[in-house]
Amino acid sequence: MSGSIAADSAGVVTPRIASFTEPIKLKCGAVMDEYELVYETYGTLNAERSNAVLVCHALNASHHVAGVYADAPQDVGWWDNMIGPGKPVDTNRFFVIGVNNLGGCHGSTGPKSINPKSGKPWGGAFPVVTVEDWVATQAQLADQLGIQRFAAVMGGSLGAMQALQWTISYPERLRHALVIACAPSLSAQNIAFNEIARQAIITDPDFHGGDYYAHNTMPKCGLRVARMVGHITYLSDDEMANKFGRQLKHGKLSYSFDTEFEIESYLRYQGNKFAEYFDANTYLRITKVLDYFDPAVEHGGDLSLALAMARANFLVVSFTTDWRFSPERSREIVKALLDNSCAVTYAEIDAPHGHDAFLLDDARYHRLVAAYFDRIAQETAAAGGAK
Repeated sequence: MSGSIAADSAGVVTPRIASFTEPIKLKCGAVMDEYELVYETYGTLNAERSNAVLVCHALNASHHVAGVYADAPQDVGWWDNMIGPGKPVDTNRFFVIGVNNLGGCHGSTGPKSINPKSGKPWGGAFPVVTVEDWVATQAQLADQLGIQRFAAVMGGSLGAMQALQWTISYPERLRHALVIACAPSLSAQNIAFNEIARQAIITDPDFHGGDYYAHNTMPKCGLRVARMVGHITYLSDDEMANKFGRQLKHGKLSYSFDTEFEIESYLRYQGNKFAEYFDANTYLRITKVLDYFDPAVEHGGDLSLALAMARANFLVVSFTTDWRFSPERSREIVKALLDNSCAVTYAEIDAPHGHDAFLLDDARYHRLVAAYFDRIAQETAAAGGAK
């Protein structure tokens, strides 16, 4: 590996594979007889196994949360600015785990994997999964790693939904939950954006009902459009205006359907890049994961009842310009937690970036997370590493 690694980097990391042969029944009713999860770890698990932090990924991310790969030093983890020695989630003190969820396309069992019953890729036959399923498989991974209770489970966006579900599914197995840029369920507008993205993929002539692997093709056109639609929702109007405005790519109008505005060029670039590495079947399923998440639905729409079992302490963070998961939705979570007398710290960060703010460098946001993890570290030390 050429070049030096920054002192605050988690360093060179190597993905690992956890195999599971105990059948698991998914919420949709399907049963996975066996599956694999790819994961990475950063830092050292203490003797008491009490300093573990699970990081849950959002829509298009993966297990590669921090650090770099020896053979690809440019491939930096998606939350590397948050996790590493001396960073807000300090790997000198915490053992951090990132996992690619079931149904993913970064090595875990998913639509591209071979179905042991057919000997062919799962393709369109791969079952639809849910946040509850993901949390259940993450708990299986924790069991395999000998971790009975996490110091914290954290995530942003869809990752935050998983952190929230952990407090419902396994309330005794985590001490803290960091729920960042989240909503307790998707709005109709958000479901609508996801449906447009799915239709772009499904109606692509190269989709073949999800079995495009057998045709040696990929519905790249549909996946590009899906990514472009999604990307619009990640940025605020002000951020898009500041970055691109009405700037022309070539300085003048061409009166054609070629790329003319810089924003068009940016979206096409993002769409093309995404279509080269992400799997369309996974994208379909992950957007459904988002749509289906609604812990209150089984409690008559009462989120307070849904969170009645929660025992964790919470840090809930929202961003003022996040119109996809607005601060009002985070405040719904906070109210439901307070209704149950949970310990909650809530922060609303004034940031211009929109939904993507949870991934970006913001000094106030990072100081907040660092201070919260300082508290977790002190609590762990005071308890003598007790579980």
